[in-house]
Amino acid sequence: MEENDVVRALGALAQPVRLRVFRALVVAGPDGLTPGALAEALAVSATGLSFHLKELVNASLVSQERQGRNLIYRASFDRMNGLLGYLTENCCQGEPCLPAGATQACDC
Repeated sequence: MEENDVVRALGALAQPVRLRVFRALVVAGPDGLTPGALAEALAVSATGLSFHLKELVNASLVSQERQGRNLIYRASFDRMNGLLGYLTENCCQGEPCLPAGATQACDC
């Protein structure tokens, strides 16, 4: 993942409603959710939700698919894993952060 992509993704997630939307889509898994279901679950207006979904789609963290009359939004797990991988790529100077049997990550 390129640095500019990471900045765009983190910027998209650096807003409480967008973070809640993304987390809800992660929980929904590959089935995704309709905007109506998201708006109801998160108590967000439809217009506000539309704005936040657009930002997440532009950051490639969320995909959109039309199924009949409905739009389905899904978390992009590949992109999420790429972001997490970028953030932890050089963690702990190349050593495992959680040694076998440990219950807490290292203090690196």
